[in-house]
Amino acid sequence: MDSSQLFGVTMIAYIVAAAFYIGLFLFKNERVGVVGMALAMAGVGIQTAATGLRWYESYQMGAGHAPLTNMYESLVFFAWCTTIIYLVLEFRFKTRVMGAFVMPCAAVAMAYASFSDRIDDQISPLIPALQSNWLIAHVVTCFIGYGAFAVAGGLGVMYLLKQSASNANDRQPLINALPELKVIDDQTHKTIVFGFMWLSAGIITGAVWANEAWGTYWSWDPKETWSIITWFLYALTLHARFTRGWRGRRIAWLAIVGFLAVFFTYFGVNFFLSGLHSYGSV
Repeated sequence: MDSSQLFGVTMIAYIVAAAFYIGLFLFKNERVGVVGMALAMAGVGIQTAATGLRWYESYQMGAGHAPLTNMYESLVFFAWCTTIIYLVLEFRFKTRVMGAFVMPCAAVAMAYASFSDRIDDQISPLIPALQSNWLIAHVVTCFIGYGAFAVAGGLGVMYLLKQSASNANDRQPLINALPELKVIDDQTHKTIVFGFMWLSAGIITGAVWANEAWGTYWSWDPKETWSIITWFLYALTLHARFTRGWRGRRIAWLAIVGFLAVFFTYFGVNFFLSGLHSYGSV
């Protein structure tokens, strides 16, 4: 079995896990949630093995690089980061229903990587600009941040659903099964702080890498421009919370808008704008 087949198994595990988590949300059956968690954990294990195998295959083919260099590889790595961060939160805060709002994101990323005609899953030699020791540091830090922001976006949606039902005095068991608003707000904030630190590290390592590859730390390439826009958006979110006391609905909306900015930085720029990063997804 090669790495692409293992990634396919991972995709199935994430899709079924997402379905079970949604089932937990709809039917409030803890055993369904446990199955979803087990599938998510199995998917992470299989994907970790698949990533190691793809790295080995790269060396066998003479390319010899970490599997983090094109849209296919970055999508599956994004799904891996998102799932791990979610599972850590699930174990720490015991809010398993959160999986209904996060795991579909990982499942969609894996499915798109596997089935889209626009995604090339072939292992290719690196172009000169990517032949750097900064490659792994830059991509890993950025995508840990992206994964955290995906989780925060899901929490933002969950908060808005819970608050909307509370404001309408809706006693639906479906919504009432969600964690308390204060708990969701606290988790959203902590996840944004975590993602912001990693995104900051990603921008810094990217600047150092850019100077090594192109002789300048910053060139206002579309990817760079949108990454700094995204960074400022989250910086303003944290600033508003620390200095203005913003909480609840405002932070939930900013978590959602922030993830949309992340999505465009990562995905939209590659397809709609051309620049120094047009060769890949990093």
